[in-house]
Amino acid sequence: MADLDVRSAVRAAPAAVPDAAARAQLRAQVAALDRRLAETVAAALADGAAPPATMRATRTPPSGGPRLLDLGDLERVRDDLAARLTAARAAERERAAARERARVRLERMLLDPGAHRFERVAQAELGNGGCGVWQVRPRLGPLGMLMGWWRVTLSSGCPRAAGR
Repeated sequence: MADLDVRSAVRAAPAAVPDAAARAQLRAQVAALDRRLAETVAAALADGAAPPATMRATRTPPSGGPRLLDLGDLERVRDDLAARLTAARAAERERAAARERARVRLERMLLDPGAHRFERVAQAELGNGGCGVWQVRPRLGPLGMLMGWWRVTLSSGCPRAAGR
């Protein structure tokens, strides 16, 4: 009887080797995707962006304790990470496009302030951080507004902290 168990284990061993190789390959893919996602999210947070929705962990149904993931579970984890990485990169491309639009708007304001009266571009929109705001204002107040004298100014930055 023991001889039969050994023979069945020996026959099952060659099938387990490809399974182990596939499992190792999937684990390597999951680790690489997880690292890329972490780098993308860290770069977005360093630029001052709000935490992306991709940071939310996916919930898995309770399994009744620790267990090894089978190939199907590893593939689902890999596919979920790939989808989250794609979404994070798309959000980063959108933020870059928004920064570029703000930069172009500021350039146009600087070239022709009279055509962009009272328009504002915040430093945060440019991706520079800080509290400064570029704004087209009349030179010399109401007189400058009547005369068509406009200029672009940069605010001094963050408002003062309120006193006690």
